Formats: sequence, C-alpha cells, structure tokens
Amino acid sequence: MAWKPIHFALAAMMVAFGTFNTLSVKWADKMTSESSDGTLRSFDHPFLQACGMFLGEMLCMVAFWILRWRSKRQPQSTFPPIDDGTAPKKFNPLIFLPPALCDMTATSIQYIGLTLTYASSFQMLRGAVIIFTGILSTIFLRRKLQWFKWLGMVFVIGGLVTVGVNDLMAQSAGNSTSTNVTEHTLWSSPIVTAVYGNDTKTNSDLILGDALIFCSQVFHWYQMQAVCTSVAVGWEGTFGFTTLAVLLIPFNYIYVGPKFGANPRMVLEDAYDGVYQLAHNPLLALAFSGTVISIAFFNFAGISVTKELSATTRMVLDSIRTLTIWMFSIAVGWQSFYPLQLLGFAILLSGMCFYNDILIIPGIKKIASKFGLCIEPVPYNNVEDEDEEEQEDVENREPVFSTRGQE
Repeated sequence: MAWKPIHFALAAMMVAFGTFNTLSVKWADKMTSESSDGTLRSFDHPFLQACGMFLGEMLCMVAFWILRWRSKRQPQSTFPPIDDGTAPKKFNPLIFLPPALCDMTATSIQYIGLTLTYASSFQMLRGAVIIFTGILSTIFLRRKLQWFKWLGMVFVIGGLVTVGVNDLMAQSAGNSTSTNVTEHTLWSSPIVTAVYGNDTKTNSDLILGDALIFCSQVFHWYQMQAVCTSVAVGWEGTFGFTTLAVLLIPFNYIYVGPKFGANPRMVLEDAYDGVYQLAHNPLLALAFSGTVISIAFFNFAGISVTKELSATTRMVLDSIRTLTIWMFSIAVGWQSFYPLQLLGFAILLSGMCFYNDILIIPGIKKIASKFGLCIEPVPYNNVEDEDEEEQEDVENREPVFSTRGQE
C-alpha cells in the first residue's frame, strides 16, 4: 500500500514525540533543584514521573471523546443499516485494570532503571519484550513459534548482552576522565549542568539499571496483549494514574536508605519533595510537562500507525526512535560513542527483523528463488485472483447433460 501524506505525518509524529518522551525523562533525571530541606538535590522521583506518564495517557481518553463528539455531529443516514457490525460495542472498563497494573509496575521499574543507566541503553533494552513475548506466548497461549522467531530471540539476547557489556566498559572508561571534566569552570555553570546533566553512576548502578529495565518487560508483555486502541490507552492511563497516586501515600513512609531514597527523608517516594523541586526549577517543570504531553501524542501516533499501516511499520519506527535517542545523547555529551554499542544495536535490530519475518528472511528467499534454490511463494492476492477466475469459468461454463440414463 502506497503511503499517503497522513501516513508520513503519523510516522514523523511517532518518532519525534517518542524520542522526546524518553529524552525528557532522562533530562529531568539529570537536573538538580532545590529540595524541601533547602539543599540542592538531583530529581530522583521515578514514581512521580510514572504518574506523569499515566496522566499523559489519560489525555488519549480526552481525544477519544472529542472524536466521538465530532462523529455524532456528522450527518447520518436516514435509513441506517439493519445490521451495523462496525458500531462500537459496550464493554466493562474494568477489563483494562489488569494491563494498567502491569504497565504501572513496568513503567515504575523502568524509570528507576533509567535513573541508573543511559537513555540509549534504556531504549535498546526495551527490546527484551520480544523474548518474553515469545516464551510466555508458548506457555500461556499455547502458541507454536516458528524457527525464525526462536532465531530472532537468540539474536535479541545477543544484542542485549552486547549493550550491557558496552555500558560497563563505557562506565569504566568514563570514570578515568570524569575528574577532568568536572574541574572545568564551564561545566560547573548552572545552565550547562541543566542542559547536559551530571552523572555519577558506578558500574553496579549500571548493572542494576539494565537488569531492572530488562525484567520490567515481563509486565509489558501482558499489557501489550490487551491495549491497542485510544480508548484502551485512556482507560489504562486512568487506572494507572489513580492506583499509583494512591500508592504514593504508603511510599511516603517506606524507608529505603540513601541508595534508593535520594530525598530528604530517604523514603521510597517523596511526592511532596518532587513537586517542591518542580516548582523551584522552571527547566525541570518543562521537562516533566514534556513527558506528559509527548506520551499522549506518541500513543495516539503509535496506535494510528498500527491501524493505518501495520505493527511491523511501528516496530521499524521504534528502531529509528532508538537510533535518534542514541545520536542525540552522543551529541549533547550524555554519553560517548562506542562501536560496541552500535554492534549491539545492529544485532538487536537483526533479531527484531528475524522475529517479525521482515527484510532479512524474505530477502534471502527472494535471492534463493532467483537462483532456483527454492520456489518463491505466490502472493495471497494473486491466489485470490486465480480462484475468482476459476469460479467465473465454472459459472460461465455451459451445462453438460448426460444421456446415459436415456439409453
């Protein structure tokens, strides 16, 4: 199907807002602001940021109601069809509660991991959802995976391992040069610190961050099975925001120590301290607002791309989004260029292509068919055309009467 201008607009919207969403979360993690105790602290509030993400998903519900109101104002036919199978069916919104809880858990864990690792690694490690999708689908859904899907999962695992090893090597190399960078007067200015950030992560932090992002994809597997429309995303955001907002109350009293509680009282999440920091740093408030708005547009564009084009197109655009995040992180100095990470991304992308049966395997089959090594499969549309032609021949064929019974 040829792409229309609206398709290019949706693809650009998905890549742009998806990239900005991840970068805005990481930008907020790297900024500092005055805390409720009067000291300057980094913005380490992953659960509050997750609330902001679900607030953005709730905006998809607003878009759904606006589109529904607009459709009702359109002139309708005087004689509606007797059997309208396309009419929206009633459903219980509580069916979206389980995927919302899974997404809430996965997002919270991912944002904790993002505070400990690179934005590009965060985006690449999210590709682990393919592994859990394949394995859990065979266990719970009784699906039989074809050989190329297992091969794709092996490639994805290899890519994830390569990315993880690169993070450790990059951190070890960065520790030797961090002292010289922080001693420079330019990098100590507040404006540059706000834009470029200031990371002091150890190897153990990177390992823990990568592991948390990897494990969180277990919950994303179930969430991906159920949510595929704007109204579904809206209900998921409503349930996720409500549940997590209530959980912030007990989180305010759970002591976790200075390792995970980077707030004055060292609790699991100090929402008041997070709001206080947002109010005392305009750039931080801008990054947080960007997270809320960008996730709404990203979900709308992603769902539209899946409906108008295909899920495979969405996967390719997500890969472009990952590459864009990586290039931006290198450009602003959030991380350095390492060929090993590029190799890991290539292996990861190859695994996704194998798993979704695009580009690589179809290309091999096409080349092999040209050399006569295999027969190229006939497209489905051609088969339908042949069946229609045969049916027309049968209908137009003159009847043949047997005279055997008359003899």
